[in-house]
Parts: sequence; C-alpha cells; structure tokens
Amino acid sequence: MKIKTIFTTSIAIAALAASLLMALLASCSGSRRSERIIAVSIQPQRYLLEQLAGNNFKVVCLLAQGSNPESYEPSMQHLMNLEKSEAYFCIGNIGFELAIVAKAKEENPNLRLFDNSKNVPVIHGSHNCNGHHHSHEVDPHIWTSVKNAMIIAQNMHDALIELDPKHADQYDRNLSTLNAHLEQLHAEIKAGLDTLSIRSFLVWHPSLSYFARDYSLRQISMEYNGKEAPVAHIKAEIDEARASGARVLFYQKEFDTRQISTINEQIGARMVTINPMNYEWEQEMRHIATALSE
Repeated sequence: MKIKTIFTTSIAIAALAASLLMALLASCSGSRRSERIIAVSIQPQRYLLEQLAGNNFKVVCLLAQGSNPESYEPSMQHLMNLEKSEAYFCIGNIGFELAIVAKAKEENPNLRLFDNSKNVPVIHGSHNCNGHHHSHEVDPHIWTSVKNAMIIAQNMHDALIELDPKHADQYDRNLSTLNAHLEQLHAEIKAGLDTLSIRSFLVWHPSLSYFARDYSLRQISMEYNGKEAPVAHIKAEIDEARASGARVLFYQKEFDTRQISTINEQIGARMVTINPMNYEWEQEMRHIATALSE
C-alpha cells in the first residue's frame, strides 16, 4: 500500500510538472508571436527609436555595428528580420534601402514603410569628385546633426502613434523627454564651438556636412569619389587644407587609412577616428565636438 501511494504521488507530481512546462512553453510561444518588431536601417536610428518606443516594440537594425553602408549587402538574417517586422523606418537617400525595400515588400506585402527623413532640410553637393561638387546629389548623412535628430525623432513619434495609437500618451511623453535632452545637447556643443578661431576641419569621407551646418563650420573633404586620388587632386586638397588652417582630420576606420596618413604627412593635422554609424549616437556627437574644441 505504501509503495502504491508513493507511485501514485510520483505520477501526480510528474503530471503537474508536465502541465506547468506545457503552460510555460505556450506562454513563451504566445509571447514570441505577439512581439512587435520595427526594422531600421542604421544604428543611430535604433538609438533614437528605442528611447521613444520603450518596451512596446523590438527594434532591429539592418546595418550591423561597424559596417560600411557604401558597400553593404544585406545578409539572409537581416532580410528575415525585415520579413518579421511590421514596419520599416528608412533614413532616406542611402543606396541599399531601395534594393531592400523592393525585396522586403515582395516577401512581406503588409510591411509598413516610414521615411524618417521627412521635413529634414537636406544638403546637396557634399561629395567631391575630381575637385567638383555634384550639386544634384543629396548628402545622406542627415543623422550627424542634433537639429536633424529632433526632426527624425518627430517622424518616428508620428509613425509609432500610427502603428500603436493606444500608447500615444506614452510616445508623447517620451518625445518630450528626448527633445529636452537633445536641445540641451545642442546647446552644450554650440557653446563649446562658438569660440573656435579656426572654423574649418578636414574629413576624409564627407559625413559631417550637417554637423558643420549646425555650428557654422566648414567641412573640407579629402576623399576622391571613394577611389585613390590622382596626384593633381591630392596637391589641390593639401593646398586647400593648409590655407584653411584646419588642425583636425576626421577619418573612419572602414576606409583605407594608408592614403589618409600619407596625405596628412604634408598637412600635419591631428588625426581623429570617428564612427558616424555608432549606436552610441550622443557619445559620437560629443566626441566630434570635443576633438574640434581641444
């Protein structure tokens, strides 16, 4: 009788454990099914959107940290993330977005598209080629500006309310908090740069046009249309850099640094590494400002 009781009790415990396990698995499965996902193109977008969306959406980024958007090709995992998303927030004017959107809409016809660059005053002709500006080209690096970030955040806020109106009050509060912080950040950077006597800086790839516009600075790009520059172009750039008195040369690690170092031997500027695609967007903006004010 005692053995039978123990046996019966063991069965009951095992059945209870199985029931609890099934309930847990069902709960996890349901949680995965109900997870709401928004895809973005670049890491600075993810930084801003996560502060607005809170825990209501999972934000996935197509461009991995440290990747170069100029040569980016989406992986199968990135396309799968986009396929699972209910919305894709484009940053605008980045080449890879057009190809991705066409593919994503084919795989996920219900995917909602939102342009985060709406109402951002764009700059034309920041990219040099053979010493001449391409006036028809839009500079895509709109996120390298605190002022632009506030416009991007507003666009994200409006899209979130369209996707999830029941949390509109939360998104309103989050936008107010973020805007207050961005305004303070802009004021701090401006105060640090207003007193600069030399208002020009050098940059290999022209990614800081909007930053320069915000603070009345002059960006001098040393790149030659993404290619190795001919001797005549290099001489002209060196002469312009010397004449400007610029003391800082910004460059990104994903670009060839050999030619950058060789050219800078003739200029004598302080070389500073930047990462405009950094997820830690605010930290990057402060890093750039500090390098200029030192």
